[in-house]
Amino acid sequence: MRLSTTLTHGGDPRAAAEQVAAFEAAGLDTVWVAEGYGFDSPTLMGYLAARTSTVEIGSAILNVYSRTPALLAQTAAGLDSVSGGRAVIGLGASGPQVVEGWHGVPYARPVGRTKEVVEIMRAALRRERVEHDGPSFQVPLPGSRPLKLMSRPPRTSVPIYLAALGPKSVEGAASYADGWLPFLYSPEDAARVWGDALAAGAAARSADLAPLEIVAGGVVAVGEDVKGVLDLVRPVFARYIGGMGSRRKNFYNDLIRWYGYEDEARRIQELYLDGKKREAEAAVPLELLERVNLVGPASYVKERIEAFRESGVTNLQVTPVGDDATELVRRLKEWST
Repeated sequence: MRLSTTLTHGGDPRAAAEQVAAFEAAGLDTVWVAEGYGFDSPTLMGYLAARTSTVEIGSAILNVYSRTPALLAQTAAGLDSVSGGRAVIGLGASGPQVVEGWHGVPYARPVGRTKEVVEIMRAALRRERVEHDGPSFQVPLPGSRPLKLMSRPPRTSVPIYLAALGPKSVEGAASYADGWLPFLYSPEDAARVWGDALAAGAAARSADLAPLEIVAGGVVAVGEDVKGVLDLVRPVFARYIGGMGSRRKNFYNDLIRWYGYEDEARRIQELYLDGKKREAEAAVPLELLERVNLVGPASYVKERIEAFRESGVTNLQVTPVGDDATELVRRLKEWST
């Protein structure tokens, strides 16, 4: 497996870049830059490109509503140029809270819209004159002439990964994307939850595409204080399971229900949306935290790495926790290779 980490929201980008450069020297293969409704991802990706030399630099994720497909193609071409061919574009539909609540754009047709975006991006990166007539996008509009990308990117095909959790979205990722970015991934549950969708997508996958890359992982810490470390990630799990959406629709809450935590998912959401965040955090099952992360003695962490590998993960995405995160990345690289 390759090894990656994520630059999360907030913090000092310059300090983060120094950390990534140290991780690169320790063997890190990919760094993913989150966006959400914080700093925009491409700005930080460009900065990282100037501060590193070998690590892949990916967006995780750019949503398909706030930028046009043509602009996403321009972004991919520009990032690939400044990084010397190291860009990876992670796309996703995000969710109604971010798309409607932050960008003020209707959250409509996420599955179909994502596929159209990828089709237009790939045509633009091949420097074809873009002509597309679909339910979400008409390029060019009537009366205008089609255009092609003015610049020449280093590659005519920048890898495009899709963030997806629902069956239809995962099937789409498996059928036409270069990679898949699941979140809160439990290797023991992956086949049961997504196996049919992945198989259906693989059956429709073009022979021109390489095998699907799968990027997943979690917090990694080596030591005996398992509960102490896992308690640190409770606020993140509570926020996604309970607050990233509404009572009507929360993709992460759905996922935890699919894992078998129906009552727990409902309670976490009720508590979080009622403003009882501490209680919501306490309601996150310890067993779930253990399954989705890699925390424990070295022998146990190695076992968890193998569990992710056996489930199909090709790029282990980690958040290293410890006094020497760089040394931990070095050890993880050794264990995952």
